[in-house]
Amino acid sequence: MDRKEFLLALDEMMELDAGTLTGAEDLESIDSWDSLAVISFIALVDEKLGHVVEGEKLVKAKTVGDLLGLAGIAVAA
Repeated sequence: MDRKEFLLALDEMMELDAGTLTGAEDLESIDSWDSLAVISFIALVDEKLGHVVEGEKLVKAKTVGDLLGLAGIAVAA
């Protein structure tokens, strides 16, 4: 799964229009980023990428780019 595919999966998971997320967004600015979205993110990474995101690291995530990094998806320089 590449960056674009993962961002689209995040859009769908958070019930946003396809193509909404670019990676630069602050998680606090996304209304649908809540406790359910956190659980869904962990499940998405596990299902699609086969690894578990550590809760201690996830609570430190501030941007969508941070989520990409936790998922092991290359973040644009």
